[in-house]
Amino acid sequence: MKIFTINKEYSIVCDTKSTRSGFKHVAILCRNGYEIGSAKVCYLNRTWERFTYETVLRRIIDVYFTEEKEKNEYLTKIEKEN
Repeated sequence: MKIFTINKEYSIVCDTKSTRSGFKHVAILCRNGYEIGSAKVCYLNRTWERFTYETVLRRIIDVYFTEEKEKNEYLTKIEKEN
């Protein structure tokens, strides 16, 4: 499990879980400590991501944040952490 803190208000909790045919990454978006959304990405084998949880992080940010400026700022901050 890994927690990505975006700012004082938002954080994303990511985890890897096994499935029958591979594994999945799950992300939970929290606002002030309360869950407001989630996303998952299933894989059959190894991933092609630059860093762990990249795809599921992009998915949850795309769904729950509407402004392109916000999306880019959050993704840039997360990428710098890795």
